[in-house]
Amino acid sequence: MTDAAALQPSTPLQKRVLVVAIVASFIAILDGFVVNLALPAIGRELGGGLVIQQWVVDAYLLTLGALILVAGSLSDHFGRARILEWGLAGFALTSVMCGLAWTGEVLVISRALQGIAGALLVPSSLAMIITSFSGPAQSKAIGQWSGWTSAAAIVGPLIGGVSVDMLSWRVIFFINVVPAALIWPMLAGLRASDAARDKSKKIDYLGAFLAMLGLGGPVYAFIEQGRMGWGSPLVWAPLVVGAVALALFLVHEARSAQPMLPLRLFAIRNFGWGNVATLAIYGGISLGFFVLGIYLQQVGGMGATMAGIALLPGTVILMLCASYFGGLAGKYGPRWFMTAGPLLCGVGFLMALAVQEPLNYWTQVLPGQIVFGVGLATLVAPLTAAILGAVPTEEAGIGSAVNNAVARIAGLITIAFAGVIVGPVFTRQGLYNALLVTAALFLIGAVASAVGIRNPPREAVAPAGSVTDVASDDGGPASQRS
Repeated sequence: MTDAAALQPSTPLQKRVLVVAIVASFIAILDGFVVNLALPAIGRELGGGLVIQQWVVDAYLLTLGALILVAGSLSDHFGRARILEWGLAGFALTSVMCGLAWTGEVLVISRALQGIAGALLVPSSLAMIITSFSGPAQSKAIGQWSGWTSAAAIVGPLIGGVSVDMLSWRVIFFINVVPAALIWPMLAGLRASDAARDKSKKIDYLGAFLAMLGLGGPVYAFIEQGRMGWGSPLVWAPLVVGAVALALFLVHEARSAQPMLPLRLFAIRNFGWGNVATLAIYGGISLGFFVLGIYLQQVGGMGATMAGIALLPGTVILMLCASYFGGLAGKYGPRWFMTAGPLLCGVGFLMALAVQEPLNYWTQVLPGQIVFGVGLATLVAPLTAAILGAVPTEEAGIGSAVNNAVARIAGLITIAFAGVIVGPVFTRQGLYNALLVTAALFLIGAVASAVGIRNPPREAVAPAGSVTDVASDDGGPASQRS
């Protein structure tokens, strides 16, 4: 894609890129959350209790989070459209495997394979937006992408709930084949305009293996400790092995000539602090909706569909307002949007402390969901724009991969801790504990944004449609876009 082409506003090619990017990322992120309200039904049919419920979510997030990093390098090496084709084909196949699963263990394995395919979708799609748009048009496109993909995290439970009540939990997986098939022809038309970036670049397979081991060991330990206890070698041994692997991963990435996680990127202020905020914010989103969705059914007595509808207001607000706040952040800078947004999200979840038995949705849940939705709409587009606006365009693939990996790993970690936070059985006190932890995570995200994020200097903001290189606040080079 040439710079001249990137500067043309709303060209047919740009529209096609945006549609493909949104749909591909939407289905990948959706499947990290779509099972939330289907978990009770999955448990009733396949058994396994809370442990299997955690693994159904975390097996997907584990491979997705660990391999998004290497997928970013693959997209830069082979071309983003080609990697999207591979990801879509694999995602459709593994979705069918999930829908056909006959035991909890088979479903968990299928979900892990589905996460591998999903890892190919997210970084490639966002990198295509970064290289196809610039200036205010880029901010608006990122806002649209952020709104739709972030909405997937919240609308997912609704889709899962309707499927469970009207058909079967298996439908939530089979339905993935439809959007994959619909955008496949559009992808074929993008390959000619998206040549491979650098075929000489080596793929960091050792780093990917160490990342999987480093994340998988602790996650396994925290999920299984509730059943086996911390004294079991089947719990503490994976924890130790995972910690060692994670340390070796960091050492390997620091020494590698072509790492899948370029640690130098974290020296860029907005990129480093933005990912700290991402870790806290998306950890809060994942934990909050995982626990609240199950509580509304198992304790509150709601059906799966009604529980999904109960969590829908935030989605509507996000989809209506994300692009607007993305435009404001492009004009005024992202810092205070990224500070105010998480604070509102945290307040929204704290308002759910009003939940009592019997449950009254209109007074105990809805007000907090509205406040949360406003907060989420305020922060998602500015957060993405701040992080990716800090890295050079040629590293958009790995930059988006790192940020998306951080977001998925955040959910992986917090859901692994869910059993520790709420206990082996969902109760109202367990819900309260999770709400407090969720609000604390949002507060950490707000503080990280206020302290670490810097708005581009006004004098460095280029005229609409142009891209300039300016010095970042920490003295390092950063590509800042108006």
